[in-house]
Amino acid sequence: MSNGRFAISVHILTLLAKFPEEWLSSEFLSGSININPVLVRKELSNLREKGFVLSKEGKAGGSRLALNATAIRMADVYASVRQTDLLGKAVNQPNPDCPVGRQINQHLNALYESAEKALTESLAQMTLAEFSEKFN
Repeated sequence: MSNGRFAISVHILTLLAKFPEEWLSSEFLSGSININPVLVRKELSNLREKGFVLSKEGKAGGSRLALNATAIRMADVYASVRQTDLLGKAVNQPNPDCPVGRQINQHLNALYESAEKALTESLAQMTLAEFSEKFN
């Protein structure tokens, strides 16, 4: 997952968890993350679609958590932004006449599935509330 969406989403959700009673603007969020507000709005749209975030428009608008931070598992956030395989896929077709080439993809897939399972299980052990407690 090298596209950074998980880090951006966790950053957004952590800020929303730290200010649970406030509607935070995409400009405020983008200022903390130090990225363009358009990218923040894109991630907010995904987080809203997945049920993590509420948003309202207007001068007093912004975003806030739709759920209590204790109800959001980091594994759920990961699943909401996951687009590609954790470690990627080979772009070439290995030589089927080679003893390694003809089997490499099936063995890599098993390795990747095992690694992603370990990551997901680890992320499932922590809630957004627990993660956000790390920040004072």
